[in-house]
Amino acid sequence: MRKGAKAAVIGGVFAIMVGGAGYGAYNVVTAVTGVGGSSAAGGPAPRRTGPPTADEIKDVSQKFLTAWAKDDPDSASNYTNNAEAALAALTGWHDDAHVTHTTLTAGAHSGARVPFTVKATVAYGGKQKTLAYDSALTVVRGLNTGRALVDWQAAVVHPDMERGDTLVTGEAEAPPIEAVDRSGNVLTKEKYPSLGPVLDQLREKYGDTAGGKPGVETYIKHESEDAGSRTLLTLAKGTTGKLRTTLSARAQAAAEQAVKSYAESSVVAVKPSTGEVLAVANHRQDDFNAAFLGKQAPGSTMKIITAAMLIDNGVASMNSPAPCPDTATWQSQTFHNLPGMKADEGASLANSFARSCNTAFVKLIDEQPLTDESLTREAQDRFGLGQDNWKTGIASADGTVPPSGGPDRAAGAIGQGGVQMNPLNMASVTATVKTGTFHQPVIVPRALDDRELATARGLPPNTADQLRSMMRLTATAGTAAQVMAGLGPDIGAKTGSAEVTGQTKSNSWFTGYRADVAAAAVTEEGGHGGDAAGPIVAAVLRAGS
Repeated sequence: MRKGAKAAVIGGVFAIMVGGAGYGAYNVVTAVTGVGGSSAAGGPAPRRTGPPTADEIKDVSQKFLTAWAKDDPDSASNYTNNAEAALAALTGWHDDAHVTHTTLTAGAHSGARVPFTVKATVAYGGKQKTLAYDSALTVVRGLNTGRALVDWQAAVVHPDMERGDTLVTGEAEAPPIEAVDRSGNVLTKEKYPSLGPVLDQLREKYGDTAGGKPGVETYIKHESEDAGSRTLLTLAKGTTGKLRTTLSARAQAAAEQAVKSYAESSVVAVKPSTGEVLAVANHRQDDFNAAFLGKQAPGSTMKIITAAMLIDNGVASMNSPAPCPDTATWQSQTFHNLPGMKADEGASLANSFARSCNTAFVKLIDEQPLTDESLTREAQDRFGLGQDNWKTGIASADGTVPPSGGPDRAAGAIGQGGVQMNPLNMASVTATVKTGTFHQPVIVPRALDDRELATARGLPPNTADQLRSMMRLTATAGTAAQVMAGLGPDIGAKTGSAEVTGQTKSNSWFTGYRADVAAAAVTEEGGHGGDAAGPIVAAVLRAGS
């Protein structure tokens, strides 16, 4: 045990509050017991199988937490199923995070999960403060030893830590920032929770240029540089710099409120005339910015790009025939429409688009001069997608539309197969339709760092006119009519539902525009486009910019 370990023991003992079957109301531990695969008599214990028992869960969690609290990472790590990783993290608890005293209080276990509270004293540069939070561990049976062990995860140290992350105390990697919206309103993670990871990234990237000075903090340093860092405790405040973003506090507030109603939802709003991001919100159990970084099949919202491809290649126009049969077969694979959709052999492309008829689009993709690369070229050349070159100001993905042959060519046309998008991408697609011009989305002005933005040709005027007409028809008399009702004359929309293997319900997608605001949303297992993603988009469009 390293020098000073006794400082981690309050009053010479370490207390674990426990409850539940097999637990006393209060246990006092005065020493770390030995690590053991041996019985009390000294002989080898029989290898145990099956889930850990309540007594085993109590025993190993208590020993692990006691050793950690006593700043004995060698012993603590040996109670885990990944001693090497645990040793590094728990050594860093003292050496990198500069924790001098630790109190860990275990709560009532639920199955193999043991919640506990952390109260730690952090001391650095002559200053000290208390860091307090809740965490949890899970007890599993070792595959090789049969021992009950703590299932080691970085989240045991702190619930916001992931594999490869470290806990550090010292001068912050970047000065603090005061992020403001396009009108000068202050944006905080307390008022706009979805912006937490976004503000962390903006601070990491632009803190040095925003005019501030770093303070002394305890923070989670993420393995990915693009993820920034997350401050947990401030020991000495730095000087705050001001960073202007393109966001709109009004649109952001509407987006935050809208996603609250639907779990696993994400939404982005952009300004079509400039590409400026007005809002980004996620309702998730983690901090992943799925609105910017997600990669999911977009379902029938992809038909916007497919329709543009058909028009640009002279295969169809909005008024030309696009029959909608019950089924369509391409390369030996049969495609269906959504349940309940009536066949319409006399439908036009506009009608099939507004009804979101899969079979109409599948039947058109084998027309000359279309090839396996046509959809890829359309996405890249007209909409700026799929080239991994967007520089929004924070980490983002710009979609995937790979060349596809066989059945995947038809699947891609209706937003399945290898096609992957996120709400940022689809909001940009809709914005490009609204103006006919591609503006790469940005969340901070380009002038801030003079970065090179992605470019694309945009849409020919005739193609853009037809797409706007079809999206307007969808918003007023098609699958999006109910959701878009009351939003005024200058509107357009497209619904989508994407089937995902292993899910009982499809992902709900929706994208639309109103005047100079375009928005797109996805809700995992949300059903049809108008069921979940649609109301989210409508709420953001209603708020405006």
